[in-house]
Amino acid sequence: MFLKLAGRRCLVVGAGTIALPKIESLLNAGAQVLVVAPQAGERVRQLAAGGYVLWEARDFRPADLVGIFLAVVATSSRETNDFVFREAVGLGVLCNVVDDPERCDFYYPAVVRRGQLQIAVSTGGLSPALAQRIRQELEQHFEMEYEAWLEELARARRELLRRPMHRARRLLLLHRLASREAFSEFRRRKRPAQGSA
Repeated sequence: MFLKLAGRRCLVVGAGTIALPKIESLLNAGAQVLVVAPQAGERVRQLAAGGYVLWEARDFRPADLVGIFLAVVATSSRETNDFVFREAVGLGVLCNVVDDPERCDFYYPAVVRRGQLQIAVSTGGLSPALAQRIRQELEQHFEMEYEAWLEELARARRELLRRPMHRARRLLLLHRLASREAFSEFRRRKRPAQGSA
């Protein structure tokens, strides 16, 4: 599942090295991020000073979950993690306690990003290291050219959707446009001939 987080209010409890990548991923998704933690690492302090996140330098309070769409808990205190999770569940707020699959409504996948193309790998929280290794393998397979190709596919798709034609014919053409052969042709057009002077 990919969630649209742009403009949504998200809470991160914790502001250390474990919380930082979660905070940054929420920011990259366009979320409004509230960070609650008595102390914060240098990068979180910078994000707060720049107005990218709102950092409350204190302990978590249940009221922090009011109006929150999604919560991430990344503290070293098992009691705090459990407390936040139970409060979130009670309010129907999606919650992820980092490195605790039993206290997760969702998992952070390892993601390959090529522009709007996103390929997610998840082990259901059982082995993030395996998910990362598979992500690295996929990154080698799905080159950076996929970003430009996807943009070209989007333009071609818009054009096809404007044309009057039978649905089955349109579907066939869309699948041809997205084929491995079409990608190979795209690469030939975009790359200069090998060894040309």
